[in-house]
Amino acid sequence: MNFTLNKSNATSLKLLFFAFLLFSIKSYSQDIALNEKPAITSTDEFGVLSFETDVIDFGKVAQNSDGVRTFKFTNTGTKPIAISKVKTSCGCTVPKYSKEPILVGESGEIEIKYDTKRVGNFTKTITVMSNASEANKVIKIKGEVIKPV
Repeated sequence: MNFTLNKSNATSLKLLFFAFLLFSIKSYSQDIALNEKPAITSTDEFGVLSFETDVIDFGKVAQNSDGVRTFKFTNTGTKPIAISKVKTSCGCTVPKYSKEPILVGESGEIEIKYDTKRVGNFTKTITVMSNASEANKVIKIKGEVIKPV
């Protein structure tokens, strides 16, 4: 048997190879999709940060007045919660929180200090990052700073 590889045969072999490769990738992708575990939709295996409120409204506050407010929460899940970071949308908002784990049934607080020297309306977000069921929980503060009379 004498087989010579000419340009036509080489092109046919390349096309056959790529068709085989695409078929293999598609089959492998389907196998992975069939073997994937379903997304976790239950909070049975997590702590749950249950805040008393997701938004604190300062209302109208005088310029340079006390800008401290406190978000209170309880761990209503089945596992302890560790807050890894609390990130604010602006340097004018400073969080303060405990680094200790929040055990099941325990409560905690996140203190937020807003710099009230800026006059005008404000809305700021605070992202609480933890190992809770909602890994990045967003809470907000809003209000209006007014000049004293």
